[in-house]
Amino acid sequence: MTPGRDKKLMVGLCCMALILIVKLFVIQIVDDKYKIDASNNSMVYDIIYPTRGIIYDRNGKIIVGNKVAYDLLVTPREVGPFDTTLLASVLDVPTEFIKDKMTEYRRFRRKIGYQTVVMIRHINHETYMKFAEMQYKFPGFKGQARSIRDYPINAGGNLLGYVSEVDANFIKKHQGEYRSGDYAGKTGIEAAMEKELKGEKGYHIYLRNYRNQIQDKYRNGEMDKEAVPGNDVVTTIDADLQQYGQELMKNKVGSLVAIEPKTGEILTMVSSPGIDVEMLADIGKHYTEIIQNPYKPMFNRAVQAPYPPGSVFKLVNGLIGLQEGVISPQTAYPCYKGYHYGRNAKLGCHNHRSPLVFEEAIMMSCNAYFCYVLKNVLENNKYSNIDASLNKWQEYVQSFGFGHKLGSDFPAELGGTLPSAKYYNKIYGKGHWKFSTILSISIGQGEIGVTPLQIANLCAIMANRGYYIIPHIIKDSQNILIDPKYKEKKYTMVDSSYFNLAVPGMWRAVNSGFGSGGTASIAAVEGLDICGKTGTAQNPRGADNSVFICFAPKDDPKIAVAAYLENAGFGATWAAPIGSLLIEKYLNGEISEKRKPLEKRMLEGNLLSRVKKN
Repeated sequence: MTPGRDKKLMVGLCCMALILIVKLFVIQIVDDKYKIDASNNSMVYDIIYPTRGIIYDRNGKIIVGNKVAYDLLVTPREVGPFDTTLLASVLDVPTEFIKDKMTEYRRFRRKIGYQTVVMIRHINHETYMKFAEMQYKFPGFKGQARSIRDYPINAGGNLLGYVSEVDANFIKKHQGEYRSGDYAGKTGIEAAMEKELKGEKGYHIYLRNYRNQIQDKYRNGEMDKEAVPGNDVVTTIDADLQQYGQELMKNKVGSLVAIEPKTGEILTMVSSPGIDVEMLADIGKHYTEIIQNPYKPMFNRAVQAPYPPGSVFKLVNGLIGLQEGVISPQTAYPCYKGYHYGRNAKLGCHNHRSPLVFEEAIMMSCNAYFCYVLKNVLENNKYSNIDASLNKWQEYVQSFGFGHKLGSDFPAELGGTLPSAKYYNKIYGKGHWKFSTILSISIGQGEIGVTPLQIANLCAIMANRGYYIIPHIIKDSQNILIDPKYKEKKYTMVDSSYFNLAVPGMWRAVNSGFGSGGTASIAAVEGLDICGKTGTAQNPRGADNSVFICFAPKDDPKIAVAAYLENAGFGATWAAPIGSLLIEKYLNGEISEKRKPLEKRMLEGNLLSRVKKN
């Protein structure tokens, strides 16, 4: 070995030795982590659970708060002789419950070791105080205070969501963040804002002696960590309006959604039947009852149900026709109780005067008119074939927020369905279908599936004359800033000027007076200038679905609403009254005496028997 190589080897060894010395110094002197890890067998961590963040409505009302509950903990290896009957009496549980639990712990004693487990959850204050007074008689048992959710306002279980204990899959999915015994938001706002709401756990560290008895605090508590409360969350929801919407939708199946058009903020999101907030605080106790309910209260119809939109979709097709130049506001089409095609084939329509121009067709919701419109769109000579024209139509419709997720901050949102040329080619074969094959999409039927949130967003687009802001449920607050995308305008592919041609038809549908042909005169409220569009969507599983969208006031919209009721018949029968009552309540603060009988009929109406249960 040459002298040069010897020198390099010595330098290398010295460097390695120096690195090891520095590392040992850090481990033994600077960093306590390794000392603490090495001492873990003689240390006990007493977890301090943080207070979960409070959830407020847009007006500062608490819709989800906290209250103190207590869990009874037991460390099986520390349990000494105790009076089982006395403990059962103190806790107000059967003696057999205590015996069974202790038998279970002994069976898994080696696996549990000195682990502390929860024997009973959510003990009330009175019971806990009785136990605390006599705790010295029950070695190995102790109580632990923790906050659970409290609901001062019934603002919708599906909207708020619930908090429950994490399971093994959840722990695995969120490695290092949770452990057995922790709680997390599982649905609704609780799930959407889990990171912000949960806070950070703290702990006290105690030493255990050679007899495994708890002694003093480790280092006099200098290594203890205080719990950090979760951040408070401010929602866009109007709690009073949410409550009223729930009352209107009681004993009905469907959804009611309201949006502030200028901001995209969701004012109300009702899914009915839903989960009552009284069940949320102890979801485990009511879980079986909820799951077995045939009306599926955990299913959030507002963002998960892909319904046919029905006649409200005529607005979209009409606007596309204007943008494509295949119709003008003065274009008139006849209606002979429907649209006739093929040999003795007809898509029916209700009786009204004929022919109609664009604005009148919206007011009267003429099926035949919009069949002619979509026929012109799909058979437009500027496209090489119907495949190209339908795909262009699909692009237009997607720009209205259909056929894909809107991107709301509310969890579990679905995107619905929208047909394409590829889809029809797969079903019928390329070149083997034409407009008459798919004419039902002219009136929002067929292969179109949309959520009530998307329908409400369409209403917001009409109110804004051509754009929307992604509907969202969280507002900026002191510690939370929402994503900038919830402040950006998203324009449709239809020029804004054409919306000014459609809105008068919506205004006339509501305000033309009974007998004039307007399909939603029942929704008129003096002084509010409500604009609306009814829909009656065919339902293969029973009676037609009742649909209505409306916004108000006409020229300075403050609220846009979508009401969708399963098996409720014509749009004007149930959806239109409910949607207009929600607007009246929001803008006027009360329902006028003139409309009190209508309100009473809506509040007392029970449509559950009409719905086919799965």
